[in-house]
Amino acid sequence: MPRARSGVPADKEAFMNLLFKSLALAAGLATLAVQATAADLVVGYQTGVDPSKVAQADGRYDQAIGQKIDWRRFNSGPEVVAALASGDVQIGNLGSSPLAAATSRKLSLVTFLVSAQIDSAEALVVRDGSGIDRPEQLVGKTIATPFVSTSHYSLLGALKHWGVDPTKVKIVNLNPTEIAAAWRRGDIDGAFVWSPALGEIKKNGKVLADAAQVGSWGAPTFEVWVARKDFAEKHPEIIAQYAKVTLQAFADYQAHGKEIGKASLLTTPGGTLMTLELTAAPPGVHGFHIHTTGKCEPPKFESAGGYFNPDESQHGFLNAEGPH
Repeated sequence: MPRARSGVPADKEAFMNLLFKSLALAAGLATLAVQATAADLVVGYQTGVDPSKVAQADGRYDQAIGQKIDWRRFNSGPEVVAALASGDVQIGNLGSSPLAAATSRKLSLVTFLVSAQIDSAEALVVRDGSGIDRPEQLVGKTIATPFVSTSHYSLLGALKHWGVDPTKVKIVNLNPTEIAAAWRRGDIDGAFVWSPALGEIKKNGKVLADAAQVGSWGAPTFEVWVARKDFAEKHPEIIAQYAKVTLQAFADYQAHGKEIGKASLLTTPGGTLMTLELTAAPPGVHGFHIHTTGKCEPPKFESAGGYFNPDESQHGFLNAEGPH
């Protein structure tokens, strides 16, 4: 596992300086990138949960655009920005913090859709038994977050609101997968992160604050879809179709977020037998999670809590390491 890099940015100015440094290489790579063509459409996405993932898995984007999309998974927004700048990716999903840095560095990106305010989709969770019940007890503790991300920005915003000096907290840079692993080993006392890592650490931790609260304190964060400027100018019809499918996915959930069937569970000598009766699901192969809580509130569905994953396999049908 890569070594964690610790850092103690004390305020928004320091945070932005870190953003700029992280994207300096990406800015240099942008000058070497060749103009993208529709024939090699690569889209960068992250591991968060939202209605667009359903459209992605069902092939709705491919159908609307009229070609097969090469989907690339990234662990954080800065990774997506670097891939966009280098020309490896033409369309990408990232948070408002990496976008702000990319804009300040004058990278040739176009924001074509603000998909959601992040709200409870990202949160600061502290481990049960860590001795952290109040914000001031974060002093001297090890808190992980992906640097140059919306979670990082929200963590700093929360500390500022609480009057906790960031230099008194050991803030370490870990991506979501590393956070989940470090949590299981007991290496960290808390983390500000998104799902699926968020759902995992909630199982034996408690939320101290989420992005919605931090937003109400004056530091809101958002999820956006962006494209390389050269690609957007050459293929406006693809950008328009991509935005249309994304918005329709959110609208479909809002309109049809209702019962589509029933699941029956029966205890047997060989284990638990589950039977599904689906009445309103589209044709095709489907997968599902067994979540902690019987709630599924949009837009990020974090109210459902963690999910059953005893083998600790990776999340997502398109995951290169295989799904659970």
